[in-house]
Amino acid sequence: MIVREHPTSLHLFFVMRGSVVPKIIGKIVSIALLAVIVLLVDQYLFTLPHISITAMGVFGVALSLFLGFRNNAAYDRWWEARKLWGAMIADVRNLGRHMCVFVGKGSDREHILSYAIAFAHLHRGFLRGVDVRADISGWIGEEEAAALIARKNPADAALRSMADHLGRLADAGSINGFGQMTISQTLSSLAVAQAGCERIVTTPLPFVYSLLVRRTTYLYCWLLPFALIESTGWFAPVFAAVVAYVFFGLQTVTNEMELPFHNVQNGLPLDAMCRTMEISVAEALDRPAPDNLTAENHVLS
Repeated sequence: MIVREHPTSLHLFFVMRGSVVPKIIGKIVSIALLAVIVLLVDQYLFTLPHISITAMGVFGVALSLFLGFRNNAAYDRWWEARKLWGAMIADVRNLGRHMCVFVGKGSDREHILSYAIAFAHLHRGFLRGVDVRADISGWIGEEEAAALIARKNPADAALRSMADHLGRLADAGSINGFGQMTISQTLSSLAVAQAGCERIVTTPLPFVYSLLVRRTTYLYCWLLPFALIESTGWFAPVFAAVVAYVFFGLQTVTNEMELPFHNVQNGLPLDAMCRTMEISVAEALDRPAPDNLTAENHVLS
């Protein structure tokens, strides 16, 4: 995720970090070159068909509506993903307080809270497809980490281990019924947030809709130079490049936000949020807390 102050008016046009321009510059240049070729052929070789600028305007409005709707749908996914991870952070903090109230200091509190951190990292590993063994071994040990990673759903296995330990505490009379119910509700809330993230990552926007928008965007940008010949003359390449920047830029932004858990510039900072949970648990266990992760070159992963 990009973390930086808003650029000044002077720097606004030169900021590349977090911008989609590097990804679409080839498309912008291609459309501008197409407009130059169309102008040269129309003026010096033979007359090309001219498209009504009014018709292209209607076409552009329709395309803008499609792109806007898809962009809103993608942003809803990104924001829902952020809320789910925010809820997990709150649940882990609540779990730390519940363990202080109902269990007290000792190995039982340390076991459950350490597995809560393992759950967060394992869930991050599933969402991003990365190996998190090194991140959880320091909390639960190498052997336990290997056992969890071997499961089909490691994060869910971590939650089950926490539930099993809670059940043993209840059987031993180390926790009362109200405490058991309260902690169980927190574990259930973590499971609900996990399932919500899994739903997002396994259910992309309908491919047929994305394909329609992409095809229409290319078609519009290819036809636009034929509509700019009469109205803009040699400014046609400039106008075509600006339109290509807007439409291809929106398309690229939507593609990034559609997949909020990917480790890209505009993705969610899952590493930083896991570190936030580590800090909360370390303080709940009276351990030295690690430092917050900071943005590197304005990017927080």
